[in-house]
Amino acid sequence: GLPAALRALPLELTVLYNFLLFTVGASDSAIKGEAEGIRQGLLRVLEACGACGRDLGMEELWEKVLQEVTVEELQAPLQRLGALQAAWWLAASQLGSVAGLFHLLSTAEDPGRAPCSEGQNELLSVIKAWQVPPEGASLPLVQSAKDLKEILCTAAAFLQGLQELEAGNFPTALSLLQEAAGGFCSKKILAQIYTCLGCCAQRMGKPQTALQHLKRALQVDFQCLPALSHVAAVYHELGEMDAELQALALLYEALGKNPPAAASSSPYFLMRTELLVHTPVLTSLLHQHHPSEVKYLLAQRCLQDGRVADAVEHYLDFLSLLQEGLQQQVPLDGSSALPRIPEVFLEAASALGQAGRHQDAITLCEEVISRTTDLIPRVLRVEERLEQPECSVPGAELSQKKESLCCLAWRAAGYLHQGWAWARLGESKEAVTQFSRETTSGGCCVQGCVCLAVTENLQPEVELLQKIRLLALLGRGAQFLELGRHKQALLDFQHSLQLSPGDPAAASYLVQTLWELNRKQEAAAQWQKFSQSCPGEDGQQQVQGRPLPLYLVSCLEQAVSPHRESLARSIQDYLGAAAQDTSS
Repeated sequence: GLPAALRALPLELTVLYNFLLFTVGASDSAIKGEAEGIRQGLLRVLEACGACGRDLGMEELWEKVLQEVTVEELQAPLQRLGALQAAWWLAASQLGSVAGLFHLLSTAEDPGRAPCSEGQNELLSVIKAWQVPPEGASLPLVQSAKDLKEILCTAAAFLQGLQELEAGNFPTALSLLQEAAGGFCSKKILAQIYTCLGCCAQRMGKPQTALQHLKRALQVDFQCLPALSHVAAVYHELGEMDAELQALALLYEALGKNPPAAASSSPYFLMRTELLVHTPVLTSLLHQHHPSEVKYLLAQRCLQDGRVADAVEHYLDFLSLLQEGLQQQVPLDGSSALPRIPEVFLEAASALGQAGRHQDAITLCEEVISRTTDLIPRVLRVEERLEQPECSVPGAELSQKKESLCCLAWRAAGYLHQGWAWARLGESKEAVTQFSRETTSGGCCVQGCVCLAVTENLQPEVELLQKIRLLALLGRGAQFLELGRHKQALLDFQHSLQLSPGDPAAASYLVQTLWELNRKQEAAAQWQKFSQSCPGEDGQQQVQGRPLPLYLVSCLEQAVSPHRESLARSIQDYLGAAAQDTSS
């Protein structure tokens, strides 16, 4: 409450500088908001000089103070306070304000100083060009302005590098992040910078360079586990499955341990780079998976690579984590690597089936079926109102329909897996029952599935249902063949080709059925037709241009006729003999 006095202001501003640094250091959290103490200090400087600036914003206030206050004793405290103001603006990503402030600080210090040369980063240039004011022996500082300048340079390079990375300007981002890596920071921040360098190199299509940066991050601070997560992602991109699984296993092990104390900044500073850099893009790049997410990734990758025994072990470990309350373990903000829980159950059932544990697979699928049945409406309309094309489906209604279709697909996939499990157990009649339940649940409940008026937003879900129904018809038809019920099998395969014209598996089974019914001429004609027009297998691995869900891949493989090649040879022999008879 005392009036401002010029001779006391150098001490007052130095105390303010130290106080703000102590406040930041004590909170040990990211700087947010405005530094109200700085504003009050500047107003007191203007008051002592007979001026006023209460209606000015912070940038205008700094400009007024630095241009109008010429008292020599105030220059060094104001310069230091300006550097502290720059820290607050850097934390708010107000990079233009920081550059403008350092221009003012340097002009007030040396009016004749030349601007930075073309091609240099302006913000880094003006910070580096700023001359640190000398420290007075009678006014000790808790953190020197020289150290603060180095931290500002590092933070500015890091922040700009992240901005350029987010904008897709990868060469510029790489240069700025390399500048930051050579700056003044703790081991923790240095590891984060190397992690960002690795992500930048990966996006530039340089996976080996990315691995070098990420490994450097782990050498600096092995507790930078996001770097290990990115290492696994790079190996996945390179197709190096062994290395990816090793990285994921290390990550899972590290996440399960109690982390030691964070790497110290040595020496310790009140104002640190980590308090200034906290952007959404950095949070995204440094997202740390929960152990359960990593366990799922291990299971998924093993299943994708055909390592069935390992996949089963990881899936069962993951399912045991579910019993511990997974909602308390993973974030619910959409950043989790986990799919929907019914899909995980179905993937686990697929792994168990491939491992020959068919009863366990049946049990898991029954869990999915029982949990989803009550969530499915009796009738689900998915077609557009063609008489009112301008009327769009309300968002909530569309979301509910998508959810209902997902539940329907999961239940149908559960019946599908149960059908194949019973088939592998030699129980063809039970298998037919399960496949029939799928064709009923997947078709009769949905109105609009096979018409062309399906709402575009629901098309992927509807096509997935159609794919599951196709696989169930193929499975049931195959079991009818096993039971010697060829005419019923023929109807299923014909229906399959109506659902998916030219489907290789359906076409092969149709030809096989005709051949076994001794309709050899018709079978040969169909074989010739389909051998010329059937799409490749890659097309069967997709739904609406997207990869087939992992839990359906094994069903697709089981739907392929085991007699396809021998049947083709028999038909070729038959056609050859027929051609010889005609020529003679």
